[in-house]
Amino acid sequence: MAESRTAVAADPDGPGHGTTTPTNPTDGTGTRRNGPGGRHRAYDAQHRTAASATTAADTNPDRPALAAPSLAGLSVWATAQRTGPVQRRGRYVPDSVQHPARMLPAIAAHAIDAYTDPGDLVLDPMSGIGTTLVEAVHAGRDALGIEYESRWSDIADANLRHAHTQGAAGRGGIIRGDATDILSLVPAVLIGQAALVVTSPPYGPTVHGLVRTGDELDIRDNRYNDGTDRGNLAYRDLTGLADGFAQILRGCATLLRPGGTVVVTARPWRKKGELVDLPSAVIGAGIRAGLVPTERCVALLAAVRDGQLVARPSFFQLQSVRKARAAGTPMHLIAHEDVLIFTKPVAPITPSIQDDAVGRG
Repeated sequence: MAESRTAVAADPDGPGHGTTTPTNPTDGTGTRRNGPGGRHRAYDAQHRTAASATTAADTNPDRPALAAPSLAGLSVWATAQRTGPVQRRGRYVPDSVQHPARMLPAIAAHAIDAYTDPGDLVLDPMSGIGTTLVEAVHAGRDALGIEYESRWSDIADANLRHAHTQGAAGRGGIIRGDATDILSLVPAVLIGQAALVVTSPPYGPTVHGLVRTGDELDIRDNRYNDGTDRGNLAYRDLTGLADGFAQILRGCATLLRPGGTVVVTARPWRKKGELVDLPSAVIGAGIRAGLVPTERCVALLAAVRDGQLVARPSFFQLQSVRKARAAGTPMHLIAHEDVLIFTKPVAPITPSIQDDAVGRG
């Protein structure tokens, strides 16, 4: 689909959308601290220059996913300078396109680079096709993922094998299982060892799916499974999803080292015209899991071109927005995802800290 060179505002429907102020100040060196042991590194001039790269750069499949630039010192992550297919081309096995909700590799790569060092352990408890794992091992980190559905864990395993054929130095593995009981799946020796968790809960179906073009338009299922397995978080209501996600984060907090970081991407969606506020639900889930919210950033899903945002919506998002506008609802294309960042306290969290965290959320 050709890019639409128009100015696109970030989706105004989401809570906090359009605001990118971090909760923590810089440490005086240009590096924003996100809590004990965490950091958000300032990026050098080549990344700032890359934010205004030409459209021609999008067609170069040889650039790694991490080449997607970030603006130094800002909480806006320029992670869609290249389209998702271009970011994945040659780096992921072809079957990866089957998953209805793939994280942009540049988002995972940015989080890994910002919050870990080589040799650190990165977890993804809802790993899907293994985007977080692949970007971690390419960056020289070790990675472990949990995936509920076997068809996605098989593809994640294939992507890890493919990464190692390309010279990825990190070690990676995928476990098939229910992450709400993650501590029964992961070896006890890993308790307190992870530096970073990067994951994303399932979204509504209006932003997912797969479309192939050819002699005929082939619109694939935009569901995670057939809907009969109610254990899948994708088919719970918002309350059930938030409760299940809090269970997952609670287990991840046990696996994190003190001061470790959790990065969650989320976005709101509409159901029968009503806003489903997933980002706020994620913040609440993190707090209930004993984590402390420290930053709220933005990962762009649109490219930055000459001071404008170039929308790159999915077929299903376009379809949803067109239907809503035809019905009189002034919806907009989604230009970013919320990036919700938490840390594991070095000391046990106290009620006053908990109350303060709730106030910030």
